[in-house]
Amino acid sequence: MNADADLVADIEALGTRLETARDSISRQFLGQERVVDLTLAALISGGHALLIGVPGLGKTRLVNTLGTVMGLDANRIQFTPDLMPADIIGSEVLETAEGGRRSFRFLPGPVFCQLLMADEINRASPRTQSALLQAMQEREVTVAGEHRPLGRPFHVLATQNPIEQEGTYPLPEAQLDRFLVKIDVPYPTRATERDILIATTGVEEAEVHNVFSADELLAAQRLLRRMPVGEAVVEMILDLVRACRPDDDSAPDAVRQSVSWGPGPRAAQALMLTVRAEALTHGRLAPNAEDVRSMAGPVLGHRMALTFAARARGESLSRLIDEVAGRITRVEAAA
Repeated sequence: MNADADLVADIEALGTRLETARDSISRQFLGQERVVDLTLAALISGGHALLIGVPGLGKTRLVNTLGTVMGLDANRIQFTPDLMPADIIGSEVLETAEGGRRSFRFLPGPVFCQLLMADEINRASPRTQSALLQAMQEREVTVAGEHRPLGRPFHVLATQNPIEQEGTYPLPEAQLDRFLVKIDVPYPTRATERDILIATTGVEEAEVHNVFSADELLAAQRLLRRMPVGEAVVEMILDLVRACRPDDDSAPDAVRQSVSWGPGPRAAQALMLTVRAEALTHGRLAPNAEDVRSMAGPVLGHRMALTFAARARGESLSRLIDEVAGRITRVEAAA
């Protein structure tokens, strides 16, 4: 009984600290509360996030602010077509010591940090993308045959411009699947844009304050995995993921006719983690049906693809996911 009471107290305390972190980030990243919530959910869940948005929406500002608030050592890489794997993971150099003795010394690249901003990741060549893939999945890199672990925690927040396709290399499905969530960064509203103009073009700007440390973030990630998930929510997650696969018996006609391939088991794992984070950031001790529906788009949207015919008809993958998620959560909640 005491253990359960301690767990509830720990979850409530973490929720309070996350609320403080949200407020601090929102002072710098104005009017994008949903983007902030999803990014925090990715960090608390121990995963990576892909930010999709046109230039000038503050994505770089968001990552810099997150590094300060979460107490993480942050680096930034501007990806270009001529960037080589050694430019991000590091390389060995030959040094000559006193007495003429030579030896190799490893020079770590910018990937050796705790929070990495991969700016315009789709501009990197597939060779460089694959080097980052090992870092994202294995939390280590291989240089000259030697495995070198990265720091803990390690998170990648990558950005992608949806309007420019020339000189880019679309991320393969295997690498997209390594991102826990895909976050669409929209244009701000008129009122928000007015606030941005006033807040960022004056003499002083709002300061952000450190709320977490790296060790505290790791502790939060461990606590998140102890957060209870009801059997009904587990069934919703399974039903939703399987209903989004066009060859599954439970898939609705809209999915069978419009989806070429659906999400795998990693998507269900991502939902199990992120629905907990969504509940936590909204002050709840356990996730519910609304959390499942809220996280369905960010978790599943980059793990599915429409058929050519569906794209030609102008169908929207996000709308399809929302319809399927809405139907399943309503049915499960009613049961």
